[in-house]
Amino acid sequence: MRMCGARILVECLKAEHVDVVFGYPGGAVLPIYDVLYDADIRHILVRHEQAAAHAADGYARATGRPGVCIATSGPGATNLVTGLATAYMDSVPVIAFTGQVATNWIGRDSFQEADITGITMPITKHNYLVKSTEDLARVIKEAFHIATTGRPGPVLIDLPKDTSLGECEFVYPTSVDLPGYRPTYEGHPKQIKELAKAIAESSRPVLYVGGGVIWSGASEALKTLAELCEIPVTTTLTALGAFPTGHRLSLGMLGMHGTGYANLAVNECDLLIAVGARFDDRVIGDPATFAPKAKVAHVDIDPAEIGKNVRYDIPIVGDARTVLESLIPQLSPMKHPDWLAQISEWKKQWPLTYRRRQDGIAPQYVIEQISDLTDGEAIITTEVGQNQMWTAQFYKFKKPRSFISSAGLGTMGFGFPAAIGAQVGRPDRLVIDIAGDGSFQMNIQELATAVQYKLPVKVVILDNGYLGMVRQWQEMFHGRRYSATALEHNPDFVAVAEAYGAKGILVQTEEEVRPALERAFAEPGPVVVDVKVAREANVFPMVPPNSPISKMIRGDES
Repeated sequence: MRMCGARILVECLKAEHVDVVFGYPGGAVLPIYDVLYDADIRHILVRHEQAAAHAADGYARATGRPGVCIATSGPGATNLVTGLATAYMDSVPVIAFTGQVATNWIGRDSFQEADITGITMPITKHNYLVKSTEDLARVIKEAFHIATTGRPGPVLIDLPKDTSLGECEFVYPTSVDLPGYRPTYEGHPKQIKELAKAIAESSRPVLYVGGGVIWSGASEALKTLAELCEIPVTTTLTALGAFPTGHRLSLGMLGMHGTGYANLAVNECDLLIAVGARFDDRVIGDPATFAPKAKVAHVDIDPAEIGKNVRYDIPIVGDARTVLESLIPQLSPMKHPDWLAQISEWKKQWPLTYRRRQDGIAPQYVIEQISDLTDGEAIITTEVGQNQMWTAQFYKFKKPRSFISSAGLGTMGFGFPAAIGAQVGRPDRLVIDIAGDGSFQMNIQELATAVQYKLPVKVVILDNGYLGMVRQWQEMFHGRRYSATALEHNPDFVAVAEAYGAKGILVQTEEEVRPALERAFAEPGPVVVDVKVAREANVFPMVPPNSPISKMIRGDES
């Protein structure tokens, strides 16, 4: 059948089982929006293109399917950049379609022209400028394949307006032929055998798992391995939920604001098994002192990550689930009573705790109440900063795809539009954005999106009147010189929420916290809960920058 490029795009989305796109129209994408008008694909109109990328990201993390976003040329496309960089750093499959000026006007400084493929080359897994309508179906097929296979990541497709308007015969490819792109899924049998031997010989093993475990669907295999060989498990920020927080073998998160016992276990272990993790600087601290007593095994589907930041002894390139499922049959049940007893002692010495405060509600208490009320079953998104770290520490995650946060890029303003995307993808789940008052204001306009589409997203603001994490660093390392971190003119968040048509709830005392959360979670529509928390509460424990992760500051929260 002969079709225009815009209709080919929509038919390709249908072929890839895309049920929703997030976007914002403009001149260069009008042909696409004209076709979308009566297509059976849901379109969510955001109020800023950055939110479209974050919503597609949140959708992908919550569902495991690629998220799709659309923006027009020039400023529309450049407004996607932060969202694409966020998805790239956290390995999230997002397909971004951008409009472009007609091919004969490219490179002439045309109205709303930007070299978006050049701009996004460092922050996408791959990108395309499609100058011929005949190439469009093939490119879209390749884009979905690239985004969702191997190490996932965002792919951008830039569409000149004449490509969208041009016509050709439409045939959607049934396969992809990319000779230079062959991700390795099966781990090398010899290396897997060597890892099995190392596990059998280890007396103090630790599993260190990253977001790759969730993307590969390896959580069950991870639990089987941990229980079979009695190996404690610590996770990165993006892997929260990959292993149940309440499990006896759980160490929680490691790193700069990880648990004291996770950091000490990594420091003292004799075998560190890294699975789907990239040894981020916030995890390892000083690379020269990380896991100094351990033999290091690194399992990752991206060979570029192995040996990039930390030495290795047993490298295994492959998919996390595939490798673990090949490893488990080679192992026998094991017990490590002395090692677990030592970890139990560290848990007593370094509990995650906090003190009640006279200057406002303890933010950790708010997180505990959210965790208790939802029984760990909600999808939690966060903004970036103290709210993010308190959530990682005090919310008890039970299952994968329950925690959505910008880890690698640390993008303020991410959590709320990501929650919108997660709610669209998982309408059956309670979705809560735990926010800071600074971050929430970066995409506060998306309240209109939540209200328009009747998305029952709940926002809980830990409102301390500061850019909290930046202020904490200023307190600890810059002599309490609070330069440009006090938010002295915050709006009335309750009034703002109600102005948009959402529900607003103000919480000023600890006694009000739980009833307010219960009211919010019972509401059928979007709710903003503004909780006035202690202004100078800090996140502890904390590893100072570039220090060994065993050198932790306990702080004043115990």
